[in-house]
Amino acid sequence: MQIFDSHTHLNSDEFYDDVPTFLAHAKELGVEKIANVGSNTILNSRAIELANEYDNLYAIVGWHPEDSKNYTPETEKVLEEQLSQEKVVAVGEIGLDYHWDSSPVDVQKKVFARQIEIAKEFHLPISVHNRDAFADCYDILKAANISEIGGVMHSFNGDSEWLKKFLDLGMNISYSGVASFKNAHEVHDSVRATPLDRMLVETDAPYLTPEPFRGKQNEPGFTRYTVEAIAKERETTPEEIAAATWHNAHQLFRLEESK
Repeated sequence: MQIFDSHTHLNSDEFYDDVPTFLAHAKELGVEKIANVGSNTILNSRAIELANEYDNLYAIVGWHPEDSKNYTPETEKVLEEQLSQEKVVAVGEIGLDYHWDSSPVDVQKKVFARQIEIAKEFHLPISVHNRDAFADCYDILKAANISEIGGVMHSFNGDSEWLKKFLDLGMNISYSGVASFKNAHEVHDSVRATPLDRMLVETDAPYLTPEPFRGKQNEPGFTRYTVEAIAKERETTPEEIAAATWHNAHQLFRLEESK
């Protein structure tokens, strides 16, 4: 079984000084490829550094909505230079976050829309962070005609109605450890309703640790438990979920599907 963790943060302080240990554990659990996601200049740089150091790692770079208040013409120039790197496979994580009052809403919207424009210039898909901002996220993606480049709703936690809306825009849907939570009934509904050819899996480590390790620090290897939880919800095998999401991640990120 080969698993692709499509969204994690080995570039964060929790992992950065001990990456080989976490990669070895991931391999033991069948997690063979990993996309590390940035959120500002420093974490973007780290993601690229790790991608260049390890063959099975890739980088996703962009400005997180919480950091959008610090987005300037100067940081945009750096971002564009980073997006030119060979192992950068998407722009992200970008989007909207109305849960934390870190950046003004109007700034978040502006920076989100601008980064979609940049993604189009570089012909890259996007990885979208959406927290408590479904309607505005949807409106911005629809206005941008996002199907031209595609993308993924990272750690999707919406109900089946929102699922359909984002699928209709051409977005892929990625599930994190939340899919394993016993009381995440809306997410379970969406897991069952998501077309298998549009689904990805992720950890978002160090956050959102799946059962049976909920409450502990997450890590890329734990993508396996999200795969198992999704398989249980869909009454199929982990092997089927792993194979489909492996293929879908390669398709989205335009990577050769090695065996």
